[in-house]
Parts: sequence; C-alpha cells; structure tokens
Amino acid sequence: QGDLVESGGGSVQSGGSLRLSCLASINFYGRYCMGWFRQAPGKGREGVATIDSDGATTYADSVTGRFTVSEDKATNSLYLQMNSLKPEDTGMYYCARIWGECRYVTTWDGAPFWGQGTQVTVSS
Repeated sequence: QGDLVESGGGSVQSGGSLRLSCLASINFYGRYCMGWFRQAPGKGREGVATIDSDGATTYADSVTGRFTVSEDKATNSLYLQMNSLKPEDTGMYYCARIWGECRYVTTWDGAPFWGQGTQVTVSS
C-alpha cells in the first residue's frame, strides 16, 4: 500500500453526502499539515481543506459550511465529511501530508506524501 490511501468516494446525487477517509502508513507526530485536494477533468488541482497537528483547519470558499475535515491521530487517519454535495464537487480527491503547520505552508510541490485518489461524482 501507498503511504496515504484514500477511500470513501462514490457517486451521489446533488445534495447527498460522502465521507472520505485517508489512512496513513506513517504515524501522526510532530508538526504537520494534512490536506484534501481535488482535481476535475481538464482542470488543475484545487485545495479543499487542511488540518494541522494543532487542529487548525482551513477550507476553500467553495466548500465552507458543507465540508468538515478531521483527523484521528490514534489511527493515523484523515477524514473529509462532505455534505450538500454539488455537481461542481465532482473530481478526484487526494490527501497529502507535509511537515510544518498549515499556516506556514507556501507550496505543496514538495509534499512527501500523496494518496492515489478516490473518485467523487455528483450528479444533478
């Protein structure tokens, strides 16, 4: 298995909910930032939400109020609860991890850990 493995994607109707999981093969320790990203066909990667070792979270404006990111350090798991899904939420969702608190992360290009992605499809 990869260092990060996403699951929980699927196909839902607009207004539905999904809960994505990201299981890490490495322990949650030190100062880190974990994030959820998504990429629609033909489009670039978009940041969705982040959570760091202190529990601070951030959300893209497009998902604020609908998505909730959380983590379980005991199981090295990252979650993304997605409610009130819209067709524009469709895409491949990836989780990633980088050292340092999220507010200090300037680029994810050097993030050492990325998952393989899980597909989310929202129909009208």
